[in-house]
Amino acid sequence: MSNIFIISGPSGVGEDSVISGLANYFPIERVITSTTRPMRKGESHGNPYYFISQKEFEKKIKNNQLAEWAQEYNNNFYGVTCEELERVKNSKNIGIWKIEYKGVLTAKKKFSEIKSIYIAPPSLEILRQRILKRDPDASNEYIKERMEYTKEWMKHENIYDYKVINEEGKLEETIKKVAEIIEKNLNAKPD
Repeated sequence: MSNIFIISGPSGVGEDSVISGLANYFPIERVITSTTRPMRKGESHGNPYYFISQKEFEKKIKNNQLAEWAQEYNNNFYGVTCEELERVKNSKNIGIWKIEYKGVLTAKKKFSEIKSIYIAPPSLEILRQRILKRDPDASNEYIKERMEYTKEWMKHENIYDYKVINEEGKLEETIKKVAEIIEKNLNAKPD
């Protein structure tokens, strides 16, 4: 599965912007996560998730149909099916798998050949400002919760193969660094 790369980082760090920018370098195929969370306005099945019931998700867990899964801070389940990974692997495009650090821990155990790239914030304060800019009405409680989750995330930086800091105002540089990591790994000779 060497055409699949994990891109991961805490909320507000800019992984979606990085992933969108990578389309200027490669044909991208996103690994689509299944979730039990309700669909929001502007979303549809397969964009940005496969929306399924909790009962259906639990059935997939029981039948070992998930490559990785987790119950998130919002109590909804998120996971990627083995079938979805096969679909992306067979697409011949660059597969981008966006997951949080708990999923990365599982994925790295099961698929050691998949390279993981951590998109890091320049600082917690800048990350807090980005979250507020994105959602000006966010409550102090929500911001505090996101900051605590980010601190927990940062304790797990060592699980990633690469770390790229998304500096404020330098998104294009961040995208280029991530594209170079992908390029280097695509061209690496197998052992």
